[in-house]
Amino acid sequence: MAFRLVLALAIFLVPVLATAADPVLSPFATDPVRAHGRKTIEGRAVARDGRTLWFPVQGRAVRLVSIDTCELAQWAFDPRKPTNGAVYTPAPVPCGAMAKAWLKRTIGSKSVSCDITASAPDGTFSGICRAGSRDLAIELLRVGLARLAALDAGRADYAGAQRYAMSARYGIWRTYVLDMDEWRTKAVDRTLHRLPVADIDLLKERDAEITPRFHEKKRRPAKADR
Repeated sequence: MAFRLVLALAIFLVPVLATAADPVLSPFATDPVRAHGRKTIEGRAVARDGRTLWFPVQGRAVRLVSIDTCELAQWAFDPRKPTNGAVYTPAPVPCGAMAKAWLKRTIGSKSVSCDITASAPDGTFSGICRAGSRDLAIELLRVGLARLAALDAGRADYAGAQRYAMSARYGIWRTYVLDMDEWRTKAVDRTLHRLPVADIDLLKERDAEITPRFHEKKRRPAKADR
């Protein structure tokens, strides 16, 4: 009986003692970037919004470095297509949804590789990401669905892509749109049910802008001397 009691206690305590003796792993021990000393995440990715990728296998989000895009619920307005009505109102453009759709289209079924440059406290990485040979940030800048981030304007290739889109008036550069940082600060409703009129009100009370003034088109004469 005593032998059986000792044997039972030994069987019970072995897993406990082994667990207690195991080293305490750091939170990055299973990190796909840090565990192997690499600074790259590679594989299939999906667009979470216009500037963020989600790698489902690695369970990681990567934000495209040096650029910013409209949030999914944000609206821009095209002055060339006024809506019908007694009051002049440019046609709403879902700039955030368009940026996400373009990013999704550019990725397609390709494998995505991101060179990680920084990480945020929430676990989101920032990096330079490519689908095949195409830099995804440059693709968004080139079609005018992204702008250079205020503090990251040093890359000549990125700046060149933005200048091209601005001169051609592609994407947001042909619209009136609130600066993205200001929108994030002031927008109370950020759900996908947000109505365009909410962003019209924000534009009228804006502190900063990245495109022409909201009433400039309306006030401009139909013809002007060169």
